[in-house]
Amino acid sequence: MDVMTAKDLLTKEEIEKAYEVLRPIIKRTPLQHDTYLSQKYHCNVYLKREDLQAVRSFKIRGAYYAISQTPAAVRQRGVVCASAGNHAQGVAWTCHKLKIPAVIFMPVTTPRQKVDQVKFFGGGAATIKLTGDTFDAAAQAAANYCEEKQLTFIAPFDDKHTMAGQGTIACEIFEDAAAHDVTVDYLFAAIGGGGLISGLAAYTKNVSSATKVIGVEPTGAASMAAAFKCGHPVTLEHIDKFVDGAAVKTAGQLTYNNAKKYVDQLVNVAEGHVCTTLLELYSKEAIVAEPAGALSVAALEEHQAEISGKTVVCVISGGNNDIERMQEIKERSLVYEGYQCYFIVNFPQRPGALREMVSEILDKDDDITKFEYTKKVNRGKGPVLIGIRLGKRQNIRPLQERLRQFDPYYIDLKENQMLYEMMV
Repeated sequence: MDVMTAKDLLTKEEIEKAYEVLRPIIKRTPLQHDTYLSQKYHCNVYLKREDLQAVRSFKIRGAYYAISQTPAAVRQRGVVCASAGNHAQGVAWTCHKLKIPAVIFMPVTTPRQKVDQVKFFGGGAATIKLTGDTFDAAAQAAANYCEEKQLTFIAPFDDKHTMAGQGTIACEIFEDAAAHDVTVDYLFAAIGGGGLISGLAAYTKNVSSATKVIGVEPTGAASMAAAFKCGHPVTLEHIDKFVDGAAVKTAGQLTYNNAKKYVDQLVNVAEGHVCTTLLELYSKEAIVAEPAGALSVAALEEHQAEISGKTVVCVISGGNNDIERMQEIKERSLVYEGYQCYFIVNFPQRPGALREMVSEILDKDDDITKFEYTKKVNRGKGPVLIGIRLGKRQNIRPLQERLRQFDPYYIDLKENQMLYEMMV
């Protein structure tokens, strides 16, 4: 059951206090009307461009405010944080600016681009320790280090100062909306541990109670939805780490309390759809978003009937995307959209078999993108890994029927994630 007291809930006044502290420090990011998305979804879409912050993410707000509220004598000894990347950059930037040391724990799986950016923003103030495969493992290592060294931990989300700092985004949104005589009907934002959505929702519901606040999680790491279902934070057994900025196994207790109180709806978006949205933002809008940064826009697809004719704000929460991931992003998008397929097929070991397979199975506008086969001695057949790029998505059912005739026991790797990850 819910465990909540009044002191757990963020107030409008706490967020406005953070806003006054951050106003001369943090860049005021634009609230941009987006013509393309507005036309696509038949509504008025505004993007809150937190990807344009100094560290290309909203995390600088909570990091700076939380550190600023630590007693000066304490913070001069140094601070510690755990992060999948963006919070680490905010802490590093802050510590460089305030001239205090920081020890930053990051998962080993963090994209190199984010690790390099932490080093850059820290300017020598930050020591990086790569630990564990997930944020949760890095967080535990950071907590142990804090206890051992008696240093201050700067929480990435489950802390009222951090949450209040993130909530200052909503202060700017509603100030700008009022200046342009705009009423915000819907506010979409990503959820990882829940600090962003907690701050946004707490302020929003205190100044515009009619605005519907929707939190968006990746399907493979929906820890807040699991908490809502159980009535308290729970630890997910497995998560998909692709949306690294939102890949958190356990939502925070404070963030859960605030989200439960203030957030109207939780939704999840498939990682493949996030990839499609990333590519669309880049090609149509020239916006370089990271996977977590695109979650809010990706959620519009499932809500297009509901938001038609309304005014919608999507928070682009970050733009720290590693260019080396673009091939994987394109691949995931194609698989999700149904254009790229992978199969394991038993293949006859005789001359001309490949030509027959191509002519009998593929449609005229399909193409082979991957073909891995090693001939086995003294065997009539051998398994083949074949990747096929469909010319049209509707080609898939006839293709599957022809494959079934060719090999009744073929394997569609879309239905076997373990084999897909191992072989593709």
